Formats: sequence, C-alpha cells, structure tokens
Amino acid sequence: MAKRYASLFYGDDTDKHPDPKPAPKSAPYRLLLVDDEPNILASLRRVFQRENYELLFARSADEALKILEKQPVELIMTDFMMPGMNGSELLREVRERWPQTIRIMLTGHANTDAVMGSIKDGAVYRFILKPWNDDDIRLTIALALEQYELMQRNRTLEQQTQKQGRDLETISKLTATNRSQLAILLHKKGWLNPQQIQQLHREMQSQKTPVVRQLLKHDWVDFQKVFELLRDEMLFEEVDLREFQPDPSLLSLIPQKICTRQLVLPLRVSGQRLRLAMVDPMDINLIDELGFMTGYTVHPLLCETSQMQAKLAEIFGDTNDLEDITTKVGSDDPYEGIEIVLDEDTDQESLEQLLGSSEEPPAIRLVNAIILEALRLGASDIHIHPRTKSLVVRYRIDGVLQDKIHIPTNLLMSVVSRIKVMAELDITERRRPQDGRITVKTPMRIVDLRISTLPTINGEKVVMRVLERQSSAQSLEDLGLSQHNLARLKHVIAKPQGIILATGPTGSGKTTTLYALLQHNASPERNYVTIEDPVEFHVDMAGQVPVKDRIGLDFASVLRAILRQDPDVILLGEIRDEETADVAFHAAMTGHLVYSTLHTSSAAATVARLLDLGLKPFVLASALEAIIAQRLVRRICTHCREETERPTEVLEQLGPQFLSEELRFYRGRGCEKCHKGYKGRVAIHEVLTMNEELRIAITEGASAMQIETLAREKGMMVLLDDALEKLRDGLTTADEILRLLGPQVLHG
Repeated sequence: MAKRYASLFYGDDTDKHPDPKPAPKSAPYRLLLVDDEPNILASLRRVFQRENYELLFARSADEALKILEKQPVELIMTDFMMPGMNGSELLREVRERWPQTIRIMLTGHANTDAVMGSIKDGAVYRFILKPWNDDDIRLTIALALEQYELMQRNRTLEQQTQKQGRDLETISKLTATNRSQLAILLHKKGWLNPQQIQQLHREMQSQKTPVVRQLLKHDWVDFQKVFELLRDEMLFEEVDLREFQPDPSLLSLIPQKICTRQLVLPLRVSGQRLRLAMVDPMDINLIDELGFMTGYTVHPLLCETSQMQAKLAEIFGDTNDLEDITTKVGSDDPYEGIEIVLDEDTDQESLEQLLGSSEEPPAIRLVNAIILEALRLGASDIHIHPRTKSLVVRYRIDGVLQDKIHIPTNLLMSVVSRIKVMAELDITERRRPQDGRITVKTPMRIVDLRISTLPTINGEKVVMRVLERQSSAQSLEDLGLSQHNLARLKHVIAKPQGIILATGPTGSGKTTTLYALLQHNASPERNYVTIEDPVEFHVDMAGQVPVKDRIGLDFASVLRAILRQDPDVILLGEIRDEETADVAFHAAMTGHLVYSTLHTSSAAATVARLLDLGLKPFVLASALEAIIAQRLVRRICTHCREETERPTEVLEQLGPQFLSEELRFYRGRGCEKCHKGYKGRVAIHEVLTMNEELRIAITEGASAMQIETLAREKGMMVLLDDALEKLRDGLTTADEILRLLGPQVLHG
C-alpha cells in the first residue's frame, strides 16, 4: 500500500483529525443572556435558576463579545433593541467568529420584521417574543441545546467518516490506476472498441472507480455474456449467492465501502484461505491488496453481477449513494488532481515515457502534494533543497523563503526524476544544470512552472517558479504608486515613442508594472504586441508571442519579426544581451513605444548597465524616456494590525529621516489569515523621467551618482523616500524596509 505523506507537513495544519469519540460533557451548558434592561436579565435568571446551566449576563453587545472572547458558550440569547450594536448585528458577529454557538433572539412584537431578515440571513436560530411564557422559553432553550449536541455529534461523525474514507480510498486508488485485464479481454473479443477502452481508462483515473462500475454505468456489454465468458473460457470457479448466507464475522474483514465499491463479498475462511465472491476475478491487483489487508490468501469465486448487487443490498441496505460519497472524499485528496499539460509538438514517445513513469505512485503523489501546497499557500517559488540529513521543500511566500516540508533523503532521486519527466528533461544527466517548464492544471487553476535544476554536493537542487496562467493585469492605480510618482508616469506614457524600463531583482513585480502601463488608456486604434518567456498575463487586445530558445525563437529574432508587423506598442519581457538592447532602443527611436525590464539595483544604475551592454550614449539618451526601479515589501495584515513601540535601532540604520517624532509604527500580531503578521505585498518605487539636462549628462558620459543627483534635483524620489511614505501610511514595518533596502547609515 502506498505510503502517505501527510505527516511530512508541519505547522498548524498538520494534524486536524481529532479523536472521533466525543468527550463526555462534564460541565453544565453555558448560556449568555444579553439585554440592556436589568429587570429582563433578573427575570431570565429566575426562569433558569433551577436548570443545570451556567448563566452569564451582559448589558450590551460589546460586553457580550468580551465575554465570548474569554470563554466559549453553547448558546447566546440577546434582545434586539439595544444601544450601540443591536441584536442582529451582534448575532452576525457571533456567527462569523463562533459558528458553533446557538443564537436566539428575544424581541417584542414591533421588531419581528427586522428579526426575520436576520433569520433569513442565517444569523438567528430562532426568536422568542416578549412577554414570554416561562415553560415555553425553558423548552425552547432545551431543544436548542439538544440541537447543539446533535450538531456536535454530527461533526464528530463527519470527521470519523473522512478519516475512514481517506484510508479506504488508498486501496480504491491503487486498484483504479492499473490497467484492467477484464477490459483488455473484452477488447480482444471485440466487445469493446479502442475508443471505449480509452474512455474507460480516463474515467478510472479521474473518478477512481473499478472497471466493473464503469461498464455498469455505460451498459456497453451484456454482463450475462461476460459471466459466461469468465466461467467457460477463463475457467473461474463460480458461486451462486442466492441461497448463500455469508458469515457475519467475516464482514468486518473487508469494510462495507470496499465491498460495495468493488463488488466483492467475503464468504468463508478455510485455514489461511479466504473464499471471496467477485464480479471481476481477473482484478489481480485488488486480490493482492485485499490479501495484504486481511492477512489471508484470497481464493476468488466468480458470481453474477445481479446476484452480487442483490446480496450487497440485502446485507448493507441501499448503497446507491456510497459511490458518490467515496468519490467526493477522494476528490479532496491533496495528493491527486494535477494533470500534466504537454506541448502540442510533443512526440508520442515522450507521452509513453510519462505514462510509464506513473507506475510509481509515491513519487507522483509527493510531487503533486508539493505543487498543490504551493498553490494553496500562494507561493511564488518552490525550492527542493537536499541537505545532509533530509530533503527540505521551501516556499517563497510574500518574498520570504519558509521551510514547509521535510522528506527523507532516500526519496530525492525519485522526486527529482519525476519533476524531470514532467518537464521533459534528461533524467540521466545529473552533473549539469538543466532548465525546463511544466504546465499543470488543477480543477480550479492552470499554472506554468519554470524549472531549474542545479547539482550540489548533496544531490540535485530544484527550483520551480510559479506563474499564474489566468492572472489578470492590474491597473496603474492598483500598483501602490504615490501621487508624485503616478503623475510622473502618466506624463511619460502619454508620449507616442521611446522606451520605458522597469528594473529590480527577480520577483519585484516588474512585469506587473509593465502590463499596468500597457493597459492604461489602451485603445483599439493601436497595435499592441508582447514578447515574453513565458507569457505571464493574458491580454486579449495584444498579440502575445512566447519565446522558445530551443527552436531559435529568442527575444532579438522575435523583436525583429514584430517590427515588420506594424506595432505601435511593444512589451519586451527582458533585455538580456547586447543584441536585444540594440534592437529595442532602435525600435524606440523609430516611432515605437517600447516597455521592457532589466535587472539593476536603482534607476541611475540602469544607465551604466545599458552602456555596459554596448549601447552608444547618444542612442540611450535619445530613446530612453523613463526608468522605474521598484521593490516589493510585505504588507502588514489588516486583520491583526496593532500599534507597536518605536524600533530605534532599526531606524538609526535607515537614516535620520526615519527618526522623526511624528512617525507611528505598526506590526501584525499574527493570525490565521496571514503569515507571521504579513499578508500580501506593496511596491516601493523610484521613477526617473528624462529631461534635456539628463540627456546631455548621459551623452557626456556622466556617472551613476551624477545622474542620480541631477534626477533628485528635478524631483525624483528614491526608493528610501517612497519606503518612508509607505511606513508613514502604516502599510509596512521598518524591519521590512531594512530587509529589502539594507542599512543606509553605519553606526559605531
């Protein structure tokens, strides 16, 4: 049986399977009674004084919420009309934060219309009218608490069912992933055509059901003829179940779900042999699994399908919905659900190799789990890092790497080989770095993974960059630009020609910025073309060209071809070499508006980098219109943000402008909706726009420092200035700015 890897994940999500046995309730039920009138609370105390309840009282909604934060209650009953937050608003808050608590409204006749809205919204379990009858209110509370107890038991049973379903689904999946000998036999007999065989295989893989179930669903063959074929030609021993009564003690050997799903029934045990009635006795894999599970040698006996269905219904009752329930449980398994999307030009041999590698479920399921966990956490990169004692999977979440999974080192080879097969890399080459890509499709998303392997002393390290296929481009106003920088950018992109560069390290949001510029004031009167490796955002109005280096389709060659397509606006994914830079800048000089990216540390340093690529100073000075340098700092979580003390030591390293007494500082306390107090990221920008003085300075060979000084005199805000503004607005922390920009001042 394939080993499960759920225990490898550590953190808060690793163990969410409580003991299925409900703990006996020793303490009395807690009731929270909320009303702003003291006499009402006194009357309610009198009503429940002989009941075995622990009573808590509150005079307002705020007071009730404070009590709930300190200790949970089983039931809350509140008045509707109260000063401040009314009863409906209070119960909506309780439903949001403590959904298990039973909620009851106590109100007068005049307020019933308002309360009905809360009932329809699901915030109120039921309401009681004033004045009330003491016996009625006691009965209502008792019934509500009985309902609470039933809900708790139902939740416990659901958890128990899920746990059993996961265990039993393992066997079902193993049997469903193998080719069916019965289907092959029926194909040889001419009873199933090749298309039906392929459809059966697909359905068995996706729905995790045995071939017998699929044949029953499609009604392609006569099962009486199938029975006669197996009996007469395959010489299986038959059994008649109509007069047969199975031993009740044997029904515990094989769980009900497997019996009804696989159409099998244990009949007798003789020594170490288990006589098992089967509709498909050719399912060798199922026989082996059941033998392993029961500890017996399984002796299969052939029986008719109608007899098996009738006997199972007689023993277990109606089982029509069991298949659907098991399928639902299986579909939530985090180790399944990834489909590999192969390129259209992939040959048949590589497809067969991929199918052949699927005979190793542990590596496949583990790699699928690694990818799906990255998608769930919103990671931008996946690092599979071999260390001395373990294989560590690390995710970059909001720009910061976090260790998430530890895997035994003996699985390194199979995990890396599986990734290489998916990316169509050479699995025999382990001494040289390799690059590739995978397109994976889950039930909800399609993502591209850029794969890079690197040989290390402990084995091959793999890094996968996650690129969302369905990402939508943001607007210019959503980038987090300050009003000063936004105005400067809008002025530049209104020009009909020139080149605008976004610079920064990998993962700093450069492409996002370029697409926002591309879509700003976009018009059908212009021709938009993009060149990327790979295409990160899909925009209908633009012709988007993916780069394919392996067939000679690089940035420079595609750019030359695009210039013959009459473009108005060109988005070039990256300037990597002298040839691409030369073509891009000459395109900008000849009437095209070009957007591109470059890896540099600041806007002024970009000029030096372009000169280093071999561009002539006069070409650079005349074509360049703007440079946007940017970084992404983590944003403080809005759900748990709180004011904190001044981090003096950090501020001193950032510079004197951060020591202003007016600054207030915030941090994220950490909650279930964020990662260590941070949720998402916000960009800090440095926008350099060209003018005549800067063009002359570049032509005359000015240094990066001189260019930056000149640009600041003309109003450019550097990254540190924009970071200070984000800190002043309470969007990020001083520690995060120090992490991204580094210390600016040396003390001591």
